[in-house]
Amino acid sequence: MYIFFIWMISERGPKKLAGRKRREIRWDKLDNTANLFPVIAGESMTNVYRISVKLKEEIQPELLQEALNKVLPRMDGFNLRLRRGVFWYYFEENGKKAPKVVEENTFPCRFIHPSSNRDYLFRVTYYSCKINLEVFHVLTDGMGGINFIRELTYQYLRLAHKDLQEKLGDEFSYNTSLNREDSFIKNFKKKTKRGYKSQKAYLIKGDKLSDGEFGVMHILMPLDEIKTVSKKYNATINEYLVACFVWSIYVECLKKMPSEKAIRVAVPVNLRPFFDSITTKNFFIMVSAEFIAKNEEYTFSEVLEIIKKSLHKQITKEHLENLFSYSVAGQLNKFARPVPLFLKNAYMKMIYTKSALANTTTVTNIGNLKVDEPYEKYIDQFYAFIAMSEGQYIKGTICSYNGVLVYTFSSILADTSIQKCFCKQLVSDGISVSIETNGVYSS
Repeated sequence: MYIFFIWMISERGPKKLAGRKRREIRWDKLDNTANLFPVIAGESMTNVYRISVKLKEEIQPELLQEALNKVLPRMDGFNLRLRRGVFWYYFEENGKKAPKVVEENTFPCRFIHPSSNRDYLFRVTYYSCKINLEVFHVLTDGMGGINFIRELTYQYLRLAHKDLQEKLGDEFSYNTSLNREDSFIKNFKKKTKRGYKSQKAYLIKGDKLSDGEFGVMHILMPLDEIKTVSKKYNATINEYLVACFVWSIYVECLKKMPSEKAIRVAVPVNLRPFFDSITTKNFFIMVSAEFIAKNEEYTFSEVLEIIKKSLHKQITKEHLENLFSYSVAGQLNKFARPVPLFLKNAYMKMIYTKSALANTTTVTNIGNLKVDEPYEKYIDQFYAFIAMSEGQYIKGTICSYNGVLVYTFSSILADTSIQKCFCKQLVSDGISVSIETNGVYSS
């Protein structure tokens, strides 16, 4: 990276000697997690996630574009383009006009082609009352995405409602972070051992939707009801919902029969609370909730207890620190630094494929979202979901807002028996549910 940086400086040097004044273009390294995404991303595995905010009014597209134009130049973590260096990928300040806001007319979480998106690594669309932000994971994780869409929504609402503009001006919320620290590098510890599972997990198979189709199913439930049920099981909401997903796979795919392969769920953990970080770069690590059906038949309660124990022993600061430190140590290895990028890419792709197939699915929880009080009356709900990955054709995403929790299944499988079993378990536990879909399963 040092050699490459010198090359960048030398390229700019002649322009300065010629007497032309030119502002230095800002550049930045990718964080430890981000290094992987350019290697594995493509049309079939886009590594794009979506966060949507549903307003209580129809979106005015020209105002949404104006809001994006105002917010983007102040968000260094999104005003970027990806460059390919000799040894590593790196970010460079983009500075072009903001990408064009368009009405949604395709399936979500498609691959983002920088060349047709003014080199940006995110897109903004709208439909009816919804604003959709789709982000290539190389930029940031869900927390960084929430950070951006909140400010975009605030700016939009100030443009749409002049009383808000007069009262609040255009300053960012005090809750909005612009921090670009690499918290992986800051907090990593040397001498760590590998902590990831590598054994192949049980993989869900079946007929897929037509090429390009992407199924989305939102399951909405009262937050107080799921809190009560989780407390009854002496579990967190996350543990309960992960167990519901595992239970549904066990019932519908394994038919409650023993299996040597584990149903293993990758669960991203936001590291910011553990390490006092407010970075808008990626700062999460994966742990795995594991259930192996060794015996003839399990009850839901038994599956939940196994999931709880599996997660409890992993979600400690020391263990999380060991997990990401192992990866960072590889990145900082002095022998790896001068290896050409194409060789690094081949190695990372091989390692990723092996680790991806070690998990049946992924469930991510972006938490209970809040907005500043002046905007609350305009915002109805938040939604979030993630794209598919190697061997994982159905995934879950959790978020909640204003007393409603939304569990979203994203899938490219034609069959919906897992989703139906999931809802059946919620209802049997006394949780009221309502369902919204993107129409893929209605025909």
